[in-house]
Amino acid sequence: MTALQDMVRALRDVTKAEAIAVINRDGGIVVADLPRTVSPETFSIMCAAILGAGMTAATELGHDAPHRVLLQSDDATLVIQEVGRRAMLVLVVAPERAVSEIDAAISRFAKAAAQDLD
Repeated sequence: MTALQDMVRALRDVTKAEAIAVINRDGGIVVADLPRTVSPETFSIMCAAILGAGMTAATELGHDAPHRVLLQSDDATLVIQEVGRRAMLVLVVAPERAVSEIDAAISRFAKAAAQDLD
């Protein structure tokens, strides 16, 4: 098992995530720990598209590109965050897990993983 896989598994445990993935900007999977019912390819491509769409929308308005996109529904919170220049972390947690509660763990992961991904 690689160091990145170990880091992903540890982040999933700390955050109690339902799903977690590190993907390239083009939607390719670097490492993922997803439920069996999820198509990894579809999931990763759509997450990359969501972050890309957010970047386009922000820059069209003259704002800096976002580093994170949050999607919140009644039964899940999806965090898509840049990790370095070429990848992103996707984390799906229960809605009762406030992003502020897991933000420090996400930030530590992003900082450590960026070194392996750039």
